[in-house]
Amino acid sequence: MRTRLIAAFTLAAPLLGSPVASAQTTRGPADGVVLTAGEIATVVNAPGGGDREIRIVDMGRYNLGVAVLRRGALKPGGTIGAINHTKVTEVYYVVSGEGTLVMGGEVRDPKPIAPDNELVTTVVGPGNNATFVKPSTTRHITTGDIVIIPAGVYHGFSEVADHIEYVSVRPDLDKVLPAGYVNPALKK
Repeated sequence: MRTRLIAAFTLAAPLLGSPVASAQTTRGPADGVVLTAGEIATVVNAPGGGDREIRIVDMGRYNLGVAVLRRGALKPGGTIGAINHTKVTEVYYVVSGEGTLVMGGEVRDPKPIAPDNELVTTVVGPGNNATFVKPSTTRHITTGDIVIIPAGVYHGFSEVADHIEYVSVRPDLDKVLPAGYVNPALKK
């Protein structure tokens, strides 16, 4: 798994810009960022789980976030939770495990995520939680797959056999994410 995470970050590195973030510039950083295997492992192994933002870089006209996400086993047949991010697109690269991803379609009971929730302030910007009634896309995804979820599209998992772990790269054209963010586990 560690090798796959390093490979995923190697693919994303040209998109990350400089580790020195400047506030609301029109020109992105001149250099690239290297996220070391040690830094990645530190965030992967930090307490918590779920969505772990690693870094958010000011790229000039937009910010770019990179995170590692892990979902545990989920049996099929239950209610399927849905989430959308109204301002931020996500690109997933699956590094281990597999699951059934659902996207788009019809949801019920959408509720805005509280503005002071860490998901909004640091991870994916404003969005909503809901329950799927009928997704328009259902796809089994596995190690090595890449998924692109445009801003505003509801998504979730209907089944995860054991686990699924993936890197998420998040272009933030509206700069709703905090440029210069570095995961607290890396500051110790």
